[in-house]
Amino acid sequence: MGEPLKRRWRRLAAAALVTVPLAACGGQDDGGTPTINFYNPPVENMQTVIDTCNAAANGRYEIVYRVLPRGADDQRVQMVRRLAAEDDSMDVLGLDVTWTQEFAGANWIREWTGADAAEVRDGTLPGPLESATYEDKLYAAPNNTNVQLLWYRTDLVPNPPRTWDEMITQAQQLRSQGRPYQVITMGAQYEGLVVLYNTLVASAGGNILSADGRTAVLDDGAVRALDLLKRFATAGVTSPSFTNALEDPARLEFQGGNGAFQLNWPYVYPAMQAAAPDLARNVRWARYPGVDANTPSRVTIGGTNLAVSAYTRYPVESFEAARCLRNAENQKYAAINDGVPPTIESVYDAPEMAEAYPMKDVILEELQDASVRPLSPAYQNISTVMSATLSPPGDIDPDETAELLRKQIQDALESKGVLP
Repeated sequence: MGEPLKRRWRRLAAAALVTVPLAACGGQDDGGTPTINFYNPPVENMQTVIDTCNAAANGRYEIVYRVLPRGADDQRVQMVRRLAAEDDSMDVLGLDVTWTQEFAGANWIREWTGADAAEVRDGTLPGPLESATYEDKLYAAPNNTNVQLLWYRTDLVPNPPRTWDEMITQAQQLRSQGRPYQVITMGAQYEGLVVLYNTLVASAGGNILSADGRTAVLDDGAVRALDLLKRFATAGVTSPSFTNALEDPARLEFQGGNGAFQLNWPYVYPAMQAAAPDLARNVRWARYPGVDANTPSRVTIGGTNLAVSAYTRYPVESFEAARCLRNAENQKYAAINDGVPPTIESVYDAPEMAEAYPMKDVILEELQDASVRPLSPAYQNISTVMSATLSPPGDIDPDETAELLRKQIQDALESKGVLP
């Protein structure tokens, strides 16, 4: 593959992706080779995967990469506007895992059925697969995924904490000794705070929505998660910037040396190796802390699903193209070259994965029992009210906040009110 893997990881972590402007879209109407427009976020080596699939198609169709804007909100807005206008130049869509329900509920994407669905289900990890379903039907093919890990300094903490209570206690002990002690993670009013809370809820055995996704329940586990989030925020172990922290500022703060622990995505490790090699030598990874000592955490997944537009002129070719783009070989290539963990479990056994992902066993362990964010076509509104109500975490009153969330989320589910 040319460039050594470690150097590639460092380059991916440090460099911004170059976004190719969207070209004029459209397929062939003159009987020539159909063009399959693939709308997807900017991924540095995606064109190589596309070239591989085009070669496999042997002239039956040609996939063209239509690069979406870098920001997730901008990506969604662009696709929603085109789909609402029934744009037939949209074929294969790269969706954030939280959008599948919304797009399926609006009838903007096609159900995966028959052999297409069977191929996607075969060997795909359960969490990513759950994120691709709507009303027990498959509407997308999980293409990549992700989970956060616990990163800890072995020069400060010989053994990683199993629970949040253990982590808070260890951090407080380090603070009393005048040593680096902070638990650094994302607490700003945005999706990252929702992810943090959702992981705590799932790890406590709780639920935000009912099983059918139509009722806001905020059960005992969800209330317990609110209590834990408040205790964490007020225990004197967070960074002063906790309530404003996003992923990359949290990464940089940990690299600065004040943190004993960091809860963040796997990309932080190669970035740390490149920017702070002395610190990186003392940093290891472990499973995200749980709520109870004898119950493993259930960590919220990220990632991208591939869907086929309801308005494509080439549904057969689009499903075939999507299957190729996310097959095991191409997922392995994307994992190694673009740092996106696979959704197909067998890919983790590939020998090349050991060097590219030294933490792959912990990633896979979390993925085998992962959690997903509330599955609802109204998720974007749910996320908005949750992030606003949970911020700042130090102001949470568990019972009162739970009651407020129940009302606000139920209103979001019923499309009541004007949400920010």
